[in-house]
Amino acid sequence: MDLPTLWFGLLAFFFIGYFVLDGFDFGVGMSIPFLGRDVRGPNDTDRRVLINTIGPIWDLNETWVIVAGAAMFAAFPEWYATLFSGFYLVFLVILLALILRGVSFEYRHQRPEIAWKRRFDRMIVIGSAVPAFLWGLVFANVVRGVPLDAGFNYTGTVFDLFSPYAVLGGLTTLLLFFTHGVVFVSLKTSGDIRERARQLAGRSGLLTIVVAAVFLVWTTVSFGSVWSGILSAVAAVTLVAGWLANQRKAEGWSFTFLAATIAFAVLSLFVSLVPDVMPATNDPANSLTIANASSSGYTLTLMSWVALAFVPLILGYQAFTYWVFRKRVSRASITGEPEPSGPAASGSRVSA
Repeated sequence: MDLPTLWFGLLAFFFIGYFVLDGFDFGVGMSIPFLGRDVRGPNDTDRRVLINTIGPIWDLNETWVIVAGAAMFAAFPEWYATLFSGFYLVFLVILLALILRGVSFEYRHQRPEIAWKRRFDRMIVIGSAVPAFLWGLVFANVVRGVPLDAGFNYTGTVFDLFSPYAVLGGLTTLLLFFTHGVVFVSLKTSGDIRERARQLAGRSGLLTIVVAAVFLVWTTVSFGSVWSGILSAVAAVTLVAGWLANQRKAEGWSFTFLAATIAFAVLSLFVSLVPDVMPATNDPANSLTIANASSSGYTLTLMSWVALAFVPLILGYQAFTYWVFRKRVSRASITGEPEPSGPAASGSRVSA
């Protein structure tokens, strides 16, 4: 395997890490209107429980996109330039949404007023849903291809990025991340909110299976290869397995299967691109490939040694962080109040 191909694979690994980890962060944020109780006073305990499930780790998960972007910039500068210049409005919206979400996590608890907290809750939902949709849109356009000139510049408009296939890709990641996040809530909480999260994951999981199946079939038939088709089939199997595990109240297995679904789905998209990194729909001669988009051999060799030294350290630190914050979050851990139980708890009203 040559160095450009190796770094194409490493880039896929970094994006898989980002979508698996920040994906459930997005899902938890989007779940606030569904799992957070109606706030009728200073007690918004359920929403605080939701936010605290990702409180110690959300910013660590988000650093994966920085690593992925930096790796693309260094290893495939032509791809980076074409992608970020052609899709700059979409990436700007993603960046603003991520900033909005991060600010909301930090400022929500700074004042006791319910109206103050409600505003930041809405910002968390928006800051989670927008990137979850737009990342799927971006990768669907990369797989489908876009019009490029001889200088590898994007010649379309921002509206051209919202094709039916790309929108379906965005809906797929939106629903997949939502279900992934709700399962994470059931894995990390106890009591009433854990059960409500499991039930919500069962409902959203069915919709996710349908939408994801259509997207993966469309991708395989129109843009895929034998290997990408096999990976898509594995992703479909793990998605169904994750839904079944959730129905059996096996949250750990459900979360693992959904993480595998995201991993195999992203890997199938990267495999379907080979040997391109961004196909040109107007003229195949203008396509960016792994070969013509990569950096020099010296640069890739230096990057390989750096990655060999630091990637294991990053993975070890992340694993240690998850181990430290492995315990479930409960209402009692937030305020000391007991968990609700009985029919009143199971029939509790939820609202945005």
